[in-house]
Order: sequence, then structure tokens, then C-alpha cells
Amino acid sequence: MKLFRLLFIFLSVPLFAQQGGMWIPSLLEGMNETEMTNLGMKMTAKDIYDVNNASLKDAVPHFNGGCTSEVISNKGLLLTNHHCGYSQIQSHSSLENDYLEDGFWAMSLKEELPNPGVTATFIVKIEDVTTKVLAGVTAAMSEADKQKKIEENIAATVQTSPKETWQENRIRTFYEGNQYMLFVVETFKDIRLVGAPPSSIGKFGSDTDNWIWPRHTGDFALFRIYADKNNRPAAYSEDNVPYTPKHFLPISLDGVAENDFTLVFGYPGTTDEYLPSIAIEQVINTVNPARIAIRDAALAIQDKYMRADPQIKIQYASKFARIANYWKKWKGETLGLTKSNAVGIKKQQEKELTAQINKKGKQQEFGQLLPKFEAYYTEIEPYTLAREYFLETVLRNVELLRTGYQMYQLKQVYENRGAQSFDDRRNNLVERLEGQYKDYSKQVDKEVFEALIALYAEGVQEQFLPASFKNLNAQQLTNDVYSNSAFVDYASVKKLLEGDAEEVIAKLNNDPGFKVVQEMADAYFEKVAPKYEALDLNISGLQRDYMKALLELSPKDARIFPNANSTLRVTYGKVAGYSPADAIYYEPVTHLEGVMQKYVPGDYEFDVPQKLIDLYEAKDYGQYAENGKMAVNFIGTNHTTGGNSGSPAIDAHGNLIGLNFDRVWEGTMSDFYYDPALSRNIMVDIRYVLFIVDKYAGATNLIDELKLVHPKKGKKNSKKKK
Repeated sequence: MKLFRLLFIFLSVPLFAQQGGMWIPSLLEGMNETEMTNLGMKMTAKDIYDVNNASLKDAVPHFNGGCTSEVISNKGLLLTNHHCGYSQIQSHSSLENDYLEDGFWAMSLKEELPNPGVTATFIVKIEDVTTKVLAGVTAAMSEADKQKKIEENIAATVQTSPKETWQENRIRTFYEGNQYMLFVVETFKDIRLVGAPPSSIGKFGSDTDNWIWPRHTGDFALFRIYADKNNRPAAYSEDNVPYTPKHFLPISLDGVAENDFTLVFGYPGTTDEYLPSIAIEQVINTVNPARIAIRDAALAIQDKYMRADPQIKIQYASKFARIANYWKKWKGETLGLTKSNAVGIKKQQEKELTAQINKKGKQQEFGQLLPKFEAYYTEIEPYTLAREYFLETVLRNVELLRTGYQMYQLKQVYENRGAQSFDDRRNNLVERLEGQYKDYSKQVDKEVFEALIALYAEGVQEQFLPASFKNLNAQQLTNDVYSNSAFVDYASVKKLLEGDAEEVIAKLNNDPGFKVVQEMADAYFEKVAPKYEALDLNISGLQRDYMKALLELSPKDARIFPNANSTLRVTYGKVAGYSPADAIYYEPVTHLEGVMQKYVPGDYEFDVPQKLIDLYEAKDYGQYAENGKMAVNFIGTNHTTGGNSGSPAIDAHGNLIGLNFDRVWEGTMSDFYYDPALSRNIMVDIRYVLFIVDKYAGATNLIDELKLVHPKKGKKNSKKKK
């Protein structure tokens, strides 16, 4: 269940106002198609989504369940962000072959590198199944009974809905449980690394520039989808062949200009656009400050060691980037929510909604929604805070504690399901832990443990703490754990897991690292989780009814879109600069000159490869320059979030013009509140991608696969210039 959902009502919004939105692609006909056309789109809704004919949706797979990607050739060549493929690039790297440092380019199919477990999932069809899912659900039921019936109906609908044998049915909820959609999908499981620039290009600016504009990052990587001889999904095999897509995206060489139409297609992860104002206040004043403080401490320690040790830098590169990403996002989010007066705006909108409820005589059905929100969010706040501390400390930022929690779950499996289930879980855990310890440093983790365990004891209310934490000596506990626990290296933890279930449990119970985790987890699941989950269930029920009120009482032309939930969405807008503060205006396009202006020799964030410097000084940009300048990034008004990383930026004609990878810092609050003055998404200009592949890497084999076009100049194709 989600805790936070944001109130974002449009009680009086002009039909063609740029107000954000993440729209279901199968439902674009009507208002959305008209609005896109007014913004300059030359396509139709069916060009974007069509069940019976090839359309844009067939070129936009979900990449590995977390990012978006796009097919850009008839041989299954896949483009996504460098940061989306970062862990795969890292996994193939070593001190001898450091692809993070030097980049990687396959000059033939044989050189492409397999990535076990990586997937690309296409949407085949979307169908509304709300009536089937809500059959038998009544207002008189408790929230728990409603959820149970809905889950039963979902399982039955998934089982009985038609699909091919290699496909899968999935059902997702929209509008907070007021609508349910069935997605028929097919997932390809043989995805190979084809190309990646060095991190000095693909991650240029690193954490300093993350969420920042102006930006100068070549955040892209290339993979390829492989299929069996029938062009269907298959596990990795040397016999597999490059996938032939239903559709791939032509690439425009014409670039972008202010006010150009942009469509971003992808799988946005989570937004909470319909929260009440009290929830936003908790985000600003309680939740985000706690998260930020914990990650402040963890990141400072990791950064210190990464700067001093090249091996630790490789081991922690992906982990550090993951932790830093949302740390900085939460800081910008708080800034944006405060600056835009989101709480005040929501309170005013709540007054307007209350007036509509009274005007329409809906007091009995909807009149108590806002008072109940106030009561429930006030009651849940201390439990929410304790939960965030547990998640951030035990599950996300201290690796020993995360390993210990996996052992805690293993013990629960034995106690609840018996020895056979224990053995199965234990065997899988041993295999999984080997990969985790490959990138583990006891020295780094020990220092992170000490800092975060002290924050935990200080920040969590005493009533929710384990008894042993009430007079905690963090340094003494840390030394005891990291001197005596088996969790500090793979060999010792593997040995700890040897033997039958009784033997393993006995060894776990004597391990000081496990004792800490067990005390923390027991306290959390006894004192925090039950109350939090009960209150959250009630809030979710209120949110569903609240969403129903918005849908019923808002004007017909209100732009009420469903929250993001990792399903395929369309967001549209235009290329546009913005003014984040008085007397400051940011242009919408950056160039290679900006890379050189930021260049700091030897700096891990702002170093520049010598070859890129040489190309810049020679102005050797090939056919990818415009007016003698090499564009790098651009921004637009598309409403994006996490999961849109790697999303294609598409022009008015359906051609690829860029690759979405970030948002501006002042607009990161768009997960809760989209402000058209501040909310901007950041994209890599596709011409910079091609320039790096062609002129920097010399991977002309890849350029030759692509369909390059000049839509603004009226030319259908562009031959690569030597």
C-alpha cells in the first residue's frame, strides 16, 4: 500500500493549458489527441497506440523492470540511459577491463555481452477490466474484505483472459482503485550489452550535476534484444538471433528548437498527484528530512573511501549513484514544494472541493473525507517516521544489516514453513550473497553502520526502539559486530549457512550481527508495522473515495490523469527554457562548449576524455552539428518521474530526437505537484548520442543500422557522411 497520494485538482483549467499529465496510451483519442495536435503534433492517436497495426508502443519496452528503452533498428538495437545499464556495465568491468572508465563498444554481434536476468518487456494490448475486478465489491464491506475480493477477482481475470503461451497477463490499478486495466505483455530475456561511453561522458557531472540544469551529460547505453528462431522470447542461447521488432524509431538529425512539440513515452514509476495537504506537510517537515539526514551520513563516508581507493570506487560506484540519486531528489523536492506553496495551493483546492461537495448535496458520501484524512495522517505520522528509519537503515544503506535481514527472513521461513522451504531459501540466498559480497568493503560498511545506528537510536521514538538501544554506545556495538559477526565476508557467511536448519538457526542466534538485526526487526514488526499498516489501509480506502469525488465533481474538461504505477504512459509538451529565480533564465539547449567549461582534469565528476577534447578543438562533429555547434542536452515541459529514465523523446512526426534522463532540481516536486513554470525534464540530444557512437567510438557498424531522417528539411533519409 502507498502512504502518500497528492491532491491535484483542476476545478477550472483551460483545455489546452500545459499542466502536465501521464496518460494511458490506449485512451488518447479525444481531449489528449486534440491537445497534442494544438501543441504541434502531426501524428494521430493510433500512430502512438494501435493493437492491430505497428505503432510507437511497439518500439518502447520496459527495460529490466525499472527504466524505459527504445528500439532503434530492425535488428533489435536498444537505446536506454547509461545509468539504467550502469550495473550491467559495472558487472563486466574489472581493473584490467574497466568499461566504466574506458567505455565499451561491440564492433560485431559476437562481441556483444550477455546479461543474465536483464529483461525487455513490450506491451501487446491494454484492456479495461474494471467491471470484472470490482464485481461483488460493496460499500458495506470493510477495507480488508474489499481488498480480499478484489485480489480474488484479479487472480481470476488474469487466469482467464486470452493470451499467447509466451505472453503474460498483468492487471494494474488506476485512479486509486477506481479503474483496473489488463496489460498483455511479452518479456525478452536475452539482452546483450552493445555499447556504452566512458563514465566521463555517460555520467559527466556525476552527483554534483544530478538533477541540475544546465546539464552536459551523454547519459546513454546500447543493448540488443535477442530472440529465438521464431522471433519470440527465449532464455540466453548462442543460437538466439537479433530480434526483429514490429516497429523501430527513425532518428531525426534536425535537432530541436524552443516550442517544438515533444512526446515522451515510457514507464513512470510512482507519482502521488492527489495527496491531501496534510500529507504534503508531512513530506516536507518529517519524512524527507529524516531520509536526507540518513543518506547524508552514508554518502559522506562512501565518497571518502571511493576518492581514496580505485577498487572501492568500482565496487561502490553503482551503490553510491543509487543512494545519491534520491537523496538529492528529496532535497530538491522539498525546495520545490516549499517554493511553489504546494501546501497552500492544496488547502485552497480542498476548500473548493468542499464547496462542490456541498453544492451537489454529496455531504453524506464525501463530506467526511478531509476531516478523516486529518485524523489518520496525524495518527500515522510517528509510525511513518519509524518506518522510514527502519527502511533506510536496515534495508537500504547498511549492507551488513541488509544481509542480516535476509537471515532474519530465512529464520522466519523455517519457523513458518518448515525445513524444506528453509533449504530452498537458504540455497538461493547462498548464491545471491556471492554477488553482493563481490562489491562489499567491510571497512566502508563498518563506518556507515556506526553513523547510521547512532542516527537510528536518536531519531526513532523511544517507544519503537529495541530495549538495548535506549542507552546505546554506537562505537562499542560497531566494534563488537564487525569483529565477531560472520556477515563481514562471504566465506564466513557461507560457512554459517552450512548444516541443517536447526544448526544454522543456532549459529545465527549466536551471531552479534544477527542479534542486532533481530532486535531491530522484532521491535519494528511488533511496535510499528501493525499500526502503520492498519492506518495506511484506512488512508488507502479514503484515497479511493477521494479520487471518486474528484472524478465525479470536477468539470468535464478537467485534466485528471492517473498516478504513475510503472505502466506505459504518454506525456507531451514542448521544448522550453525556464526561470528558476529572479533575473535568471535558462536556455533550453546546452552544447559541447559547456562540457569544456566544466572540465576539471583528473576529477572523477568533470574529467573529459582526450579524444573528446580533440574532436571539440577540431570541431569534428560530422553531420551531427548545427551551426557549427554540437548540442548535448535539452529540456522540455514533459511530466516525467523515475522510470522515465531512458524514455524516447519523440518529435511531432514520430521520430527520435532525444533520450530522457533527469529532471531539473527546482521541479522534482512534480511527483506531488506539477508546476508548469518550474517542471522540466532533461534529455540527451540524439545527435550527441550519434556523435559519440560515430566520431568518438568509431562504431560505424551501429550507425549503419539506423534510419536517419530530416523531417524539418523534408528529406526521408540521410546517408552517413564519412
